[in-house]
Amino acid sequence: MNRRKLPFSDVEFSRLGLGCMSMSAAYGTPDEGQAEITLRRAVELGVTFLDTANVYGMGHNEELIGRVLGPVRDQVQIGTKFGFVPGENGALSVDGRPEVVRARCEESLKRLGTDYIDLYYAHRVDPNVPVEHTVDVMGSLVTSGLVRAIGLCEVNSETLRRAHRIHPISAVQSEYSLWNREPEGGIIDTCRELGVAFIPFSPLGRGMLTGTLTEATQFAKGDMRSFLPRFSEGNFEKNLALVTRLRQIALAKNCTPAQLALAWVMAKGDDITPIPGTKRIEILEENVGALDIVMDKDTMAQLEALFPVGAAVGERYPAQMSRLAQSERR
Repeated sequence: MNRRKLPFSDVEFSRLGLGCMSMSAAYGTPDEGQAEITLRRAVELGVTFLDTANVYGMGHNEELIGRVLGPVRDQVQIGTKFGFVPGENGALSVDGRPEVVRARCEESLKRLGTDYIDLYYAHRVDPNVPVEHTVDVMGSLVTSGLVRAIGLCEVNSETLRRAHRIHPISAVQSEYSLWNREPEGGIIDTCRELGVAFIPFSPLGRGMLTGTLTEATQFAKGDMRSFLPRFSEGNFEKNLALVTRLRQIALAKNCTPAQLALAWVMAKGDDITPIPGTKRIEILEENVGALDIVMDKDTMAQLEALFPVGAAVGERYPAQMSRLAQSERR
């Protein structure tokens, strides 16, 4: 597994990461036994960059990672996040007040069973708190040794520039995939200008780009896709039609649609490190296989013609969640 250096830090992390949210929440019923096996196998395969958050399973995900990977803590790089505050009926708000940042960090450290976090993100920017105030405290966590590097999630270029003036931002995490190319020409370019790493979450379109979903697919209770607009009736069928062609291109490349979609993301730049999520060992191993795919110009052109910017039908999130994710328009 190739490794790279996280900007503005001494952290080295794997070329491909692992999103751990589904091991505790959001995509159906968790299977802790399977999650433990998958986490251990990830380290064996060299996938040592693990992504979690304090809100995933309300702390369970951090506790899981801490318990399973504590014995190999020096071999893994943990990114976790703070900021989301769950409310009634699944509603979320954001709290980025300076006075709560250190407390949230200390809580995560305790759950993870470690004395440092490799990459600490603000999960979203609090619209009621200047980002400079939040980042100033995050920077103090680096100075005190509790955190090795800091990052932001789902921010626009203006916010990133403001934050970066206060303390070096090592990484920006946003959704990026064949069917969500909106970061191109915006936040990705700004990251490159400032020397910031770009970390795509959901690089497989929350499973859509794997080619495993069909019109007969029924999402399990607790699966967040049941309320996401792109998976709603009418939009879902139209988006599936795009994947039919993706499957054909993958067949010609002798790989799976998921591997091809991941290979495309990684081919977009050495400064881009996707974190596909899974709780199953066979999916993890399939995703790692994407590292062996050589992307040629013709295949890149085919894929980008099939999935131009705005190709996906429907918004990424319901309105309430959309307001918490910045775009270049705000």
